[in-house]
Amino acid sequence: MNDLPEYVDDLPNLCGSEELIANARAQGPAYLPESGIDFGDINSAFAIALHMQQPLIPAGGEDLSSAAIISNLKYMMDHQDIGDNHNAPVFHWCYKRIGEFVPKLVDEGKNPRVMLDYSGCLLHGLRDMGLDDVFDALKRVTCDPHYRHCVEWLGCTWSHAVAPSTPVQDYRLHVQAWRHHFAAIFGLEALSRVKGFSPAEMALPNHPDVCYEFVKTLKDNGYQWVLVQEHSVEQPEDGRHPQRPHIPHRLVAKNSKGETASIIAIIKTQGSDTKLVAQMQPYYEAQGLSRQELKGQSIPPLVTQIGDGENGGVMMNEFPGKFMEVMGEATGSHTPPVNVSEYLEYLETLGLKEADFPVIQPVQQKKIWDNFKAGGGPEKLEELIEELQHSDHQFHMEGGSWTNNISWVQGYENVIGPIEKVSALFSEKVLDKGGISTSEYRYRNALYYLLMIQTSCYRYWGQGIWTDYARELCRRAEAILNHDFKDAAA
Repeated sequence: MNDLPEYVDDLPNLCGSEELIANARAQGPAYLPESGIDFGDINSAFAIALHMQQPLIPAGGEDLSSAAIISNLKYMMDHQDIGDNHNAPVFHWCYKRIGEFVPKLVDEGKNPRVMLDYSGCLLHGLRDMGLDDVFDALKRVTCDPHYRHCVEWLGCTWSHAVAPSTPVQDYRLHVQAWRHHFAAIFGLEALSRVKGFSPAEMALPNHPDVCYEFVKTLKDNGYQWVLVQEHSVEQPEDGRHPQRPHIPHRLVAKNSKGETASIIAIIKTQGSDTKLVAQMQPYYEAQGLSRQELKGQSIPPLVTQIGDGENGGVMMNEFPGKFMEVMGEATGSHTPPVNVSEYLEYLETLGLKEADFPVIQPVQQKKIWDNFKAGGGPEKLEELIEELQHSDHQFHMEGGSWTNNISWVQGYENVIGPIEKVSALFSEKVLDKGGISTSEYRYRNALYYLLMIQTSCYRYWGQGIWTDYARELCRRAEAILNHDFKDAAA
């Protein structure tokens, strides 16, 4: 039985139960007691995560200005003659198949592991399409005590918003909305076991003030660890990439005022090639590793990878067979599959906590801290950033991601302009005004539109029809804010 309704006034449940959501945190270990792995007897381990996303688009009709908002998957389903849209039925299967694979393996005596990262707008789109079979399959492996230790959900932003280019106050709303929505689908107990966070596109903000707010948002919402890309972080002492990528680190975020926030970071190695997950490369890499020493303790190194769960022929076609093969072979071996939270819970039994892990910070920050007086404030920081950008062509302050050739800001002005306008309007009329309950329909409706337009897809595909989609959603969002909150700024 769910603790919260999945829909309120025909909108996904994104807000209104903040206190209930904030209290949904596991007391003590959530995975290790059911693990079945003797961590003291293994050499190494590997973890894989599957990322799933489909944006919402105004494409349910011929006239863009009145078209219903639908999932991009529904558009693909309805137009399978266009481009790669014939893959839509396979995508549907990809979204539910872990709910089939895991029970089969467990019932055969195997001990599989997988982490799942589904955006909220994807989940809403699937439900709106009536694809209840996806939820039935996923609920089984999420909530059934016989299988739940095998599947770890990762938190994310509700509509796949990227941290470097999303206003910090909106990013917090994305994080909170996803937790609301997840709890409404799978229950508060399942939410209490969501301890890790997966940033969209692995995009880590490297601007000190933005990164500080990013880490603080995660910690305030109960997250204990975050997945980071190897090339988006550096060692503060020398600016090099982490030299021991297979052990946990501590991501330390300092802001211009001298405040500090930190969180455990698990490093995703190598690039974004989905083949690494589809062909279970982390297992084979981990087989070549042995236990390492950390703070006087011998621990197994962990090789971690994330890839799109549905995108690309190798993931659609090769992953199922390889996943079943490797999970069977690795079960009970000296290199078993694990999920990150159970691994961290094991390290905690050795007395190892966040403060014991090597420190990392976002890339390019050493250049800042070498030239910045602690606590100098935002204005001094911006002056220094401008100086560094002029004197060092390699210096950038937008954030590292697994798409290092893509800026999430430059070149998308035709989209970001309208999106930033909606963000400012929401802040002015809803957040700054105060006194507007998050359980009100008008708040939830405005929030729904704000989050929807901030999907990375409108930046990544920032031309052509995707620009038209983004502008139309922004137009609707502005109309809602100006109509429903017309007295809010008074």
